[in-house]
Amino acid sequence: MSYVEIPGAKVPIRMWTDPASVEEGALQQLRNVATLPWIKGLAVMPDVHYGKGATVGSVIAMRGAVCPAAVGVDIGCGMSAVKTSLTVNDLPGDLSRLRSKIEQAIPVGRGMHDDPVDPGRLHGFATAGWEDFWERFDGVADSVKFRHERAGKQMGTLGSGNHFVEVCTDTTGSVWLMLHSGSRNIGKELAEHHIGVAQKLPHNQGLVDRDLAVFIADTPQMAAYRNDLFWAQEYAKYNRSIMMALLKDVVRKEFKKAKPTFEPEISAHHNYVAEERYDGMDLLVTRKGAIRAGSGDYGIIPGSMGTGSYIVKGLGNEKAFNSASHGAGRRMSRNAAKRRFSTKDLEEQTRGVECRKDSGVVDEIPGAYKPIEQVIDQQRDLVEVVAKLKQVVCVKG
Repeated sequence: MSYVEIPGAKVPIRMWTDPASVEEGALQQLRNVATLPWIKGLAVMPDVHYGKGATVGSVIAMRGAVCPAAVGVDIGCGMSAVKTSLTVNDLPGDLSRLRSKIEQAIPVGRGMHDDPVDPGRLHGFATAGWEDFWERFDGVADSVKFRHERAGKQMGTLGSGNHFVEVCTDTTGSVWLMLHSGSRNIGKELAEHHIGVAQKLPHNQGLVDRDLAVFIADTPQMAAYRNDLFWAQEYAKYNRSIMMALLKDVVRKEFKKAKPTFEPEISAHHNYVAEERYDGMDLLVTRKGAIRAGSGDYGIIPGSMGTGSYIVKGLGNEKAFNSASHGAGRRMSRNAAKRRFSTKDLEEQTRGVECRKDSGVVDEIPGAYKPIEQVIDQQRDLVEVVAKLKQVVCVKG
């Protein structure tokens, strides 16, 4: 479908979904964002749903301002994927050992490495800029500097919630590796620090929603946030790169006879800010639950832990600020999913996938998400499908 436009106070709200299918709370959030004095455009992806501050699945383009709560607390959260030379014929009938080896190599939940991962020991990992990146940690907000040791040990870890590591196969029988994670606790603490700062600024006192507090260009608060924001986005990218290197090492060891090789990685943030130019204006574009889909940009749009995912290529639609959805999107909250579904439902909906099937992940059950095929179909003018993947192993945080 193309977009549907509904009125907004300062800008129209362009929606790549039927507005009638969006819950009222999310629609109100979108209307609130459209009241901001600095806004120049608002695009809504088909996986849209209610979020903290701003709606998940929204692209907010502002001039001279950025809203830290719209970026969210998992700064730089995103996806990485790589196609391997392995095929389905190389996979064993029982995938439990492979899942176990992945869980041993990559800490999940609140787990972290005993010692920081040495990237110099990882096969093929590009270490250029690594030392400079960590030196710049000294320039982030004072309130998180004492977290340096923890940030080091959490680098290369998965986290919890909807984060995952997967082994997938595509429709041609090729095996892919895929993962989803962000900036871990350090990104969350930086975000919460700056959201607190923004909410106290005088120019934010008359807003319809205090979670939409912004920083304005050419102020010390904006400079401090941008510094920490871009550092956390880089942390998230490094985090995914380290995990992918660890995952590749597991695959090399487990499939030694097949001598697996790996194509270049596809990596895309979906909670972040970028400086981009539209209609002759330099804008700060916040994608909260959305990926960049400029012409030729590769992206990853995952479904749920039982339905598969898509590798896509952007079509460069400027009406959507060169964006696309970041996943299927939730159709019910975590608590609602826990009330609605049982572990038996989870087992049924993840049949054929080597994964956790206990009560701790019922909130991630496929039934809690929108149908991924429908979400893809609604953005045919934003992306083209390159590959369709189906997971055979899923490691959840």
